Amino acid sequence: MKDSTVKKLKDQLFVARAYFPSVAKIPAQNKLSRELRQNIQELERVLSESTTDADLPPEIQKKSQRMEAAIARAKSIIVDCNNVDKKLRQIFDLTEDEANFHMKQSAFLYQLAVQTMPKSLHCLSMRLTVDYFKDHSFDKDLSEKYSDPTLQHYVIFSKNVIASSVVINSTVMHARDTANQVFHVLTDGQNYYAMKLWFLRNTFKDAVVQVLNIEHINPDYHDEATISHLTLPVEFRVFFHSSDNAPAIPNRTQYISIFSHSHYLLPEIFKNLERVVVLDDDVVVQQDLSVLWTLDMGGKVTGAVQICSVRLGLLQRHLGESNFQQNSCSWMSGLNVIDLVRWRELDISRTYWKLVKQVSMKEGSALLASLLTFQDLIYALDSAWVLSGLGHDYGLNIQEIKKAAVLHYNGNMKPWLELGIPKYKVYWKKFLNQEDQFLSECNVNP
Repeated sequence: MKDSTVKKLKDQLFVARAYFPSVAKIPAQNKLSRELRQNIQELERVLSESTTDADLPPEIQKKSQRMEAAIARAKSIIVDCNNVDKKLRQIFDLTEDEANFHMKQSAFLYQLAVQTMPKSLHCLSMRLTVDYFKDHSFDKDLSEKYSDPTLQHYVIFSKNVIASSVVINSTVMHARDTANQVFHVLTDGQNYYAMKLWFLRNTFKDAVVQVLNIEHINPDYHDEATISHLTLPVEFRVFFHSSDNAPAIPNRTQYISIFSHSHYLLPEIFKNLERVVVLDDDVVVQQDLSVLWTLDMGGKVTGAVQICSVRLGLLQRHLGESNFQQNSCSWMSGLNVIDLVRWRELDISRTYWKLVKQVSMKEGSALLASLLTFQDLIYALDSAWVLSGLGHDYGLNIQEIKKAAVLHYNGNMKPWLELGIPKYKVYWKKFLNQEDQFLSECNVNP
C-alpha cells in the first residue's frame, strides 16, 4: 500500500486521542497519561511535516513502536467505554468536517488552476508585447488575401498565443495546399501585440495569418447586448445520473462547448467572405480540411458535430420551459463550417441578441440562446470529423484518437496546463515550436 507508514501513524494517533481523556482521569495512571500525551505530540509534529513515507524521519519506526506499546497498555486498563466511544465519535465528526473542508478547498484550488493563466504563458505574452514595440518594421500587409472570398478562411477566437499557434500549425501541416489558406485570429487588446509578433516571427508554409483586435472592430449591427470585448466559446459541464430503469448505465459527465457572444459578430467582421471554418483554440487538426469548402449544407447555416447522446430533453434543467424539440441532438463548437451568406439572409445575429435579452435571467442563458438560435439550422457533420473529450475523459480509445480528423480538448484539463491529461498531451505538443527563444526564456514547457 502506498505510504502505508503514514496511514498507520494516522490510525495510531486517532486511537490514542480517543483513549487519552479516559486514562488522564485515573490518578494511578499518571505515567501512562504522560506517555500518551508525549507520543501524541510527537506524531502530530511528524505528520505536520510529512505527507508521504519518503518524508518521514529515520527514527519513525521507534516512535511508532512506542505509540503502539502505549496504546496496548491503555486498552488493558478498565475505563469507561462510554467515554471512549464518545471521544471516538467526536474525533470522527471533526475528521469528517476536516475532510469536507479539504475537499472544498481542493475543488476551489482546482478551478483556480484551470481559470488562471500559467505564469509562463503570462511571461510569454509580456515578452512578445515588449519586443513588438521595439521593432515592428517587418509588419506585412496582405489585406488583399484577408478579404478574398475565393480562399479558404479559418477563424480562431483566442487569448492564448501557443494554443492558437498549435491550431494553425496542425491545420497547415496536414493541408494539401497551403497557398490558399488564410487564418484570422481574433483576440483582445491585452494579447493583440503579443499575437502580432508571434505570427510575424513564425511562418506556416504558404498560409497567411491576420491578427485582429476585436476591441477595434465596430460592426454596423448595433445592439445594447453587443459587446466590444472578446468572449471565448462557452463550456457547460453537464452531469448525467444513471436512471433507476437502467442501473447498468454509469454516471457520465459531458462538456458542451457552444458559440460565445463574439461569434455572432462574424458576418459583420468578414463582410466580403461567404464561408468560414471556425476552430476553437483547444483543438488539434490531424487531417486535411479542404473538403469542408465544397460541402453542400443544404441551406443550413452551420455545420457542426452533433452529440446525440445528449439530446435537448436531457438539458431541460438548463433550458427551462423554452420551446425546443426535446429529441433534437445538441451540437458542439470546436470545428464549425459557417455559411455567412445564409447567416445574413436569416439575420441570425439579430435572432440571437433578441433571445439573449429574453433569457438573460435564466441559468445557462448562453447555452439556451445558442441552441434556440440554430434550431433546425445545423448541418450534421460526420462524427468522424471530431473526437471530443480530451480535456476531461481519461478513457478515450487511442485508435479513435489517431483516426479522428480533429481532436477537441474540451473540458478543464487543457493540454497547455499542468493539469492536462499526460497521455493526450503528445498529440498537441508535437505542433508547438518548442525551440522558440521566447518559450525557452519564459520556461514554457506544457
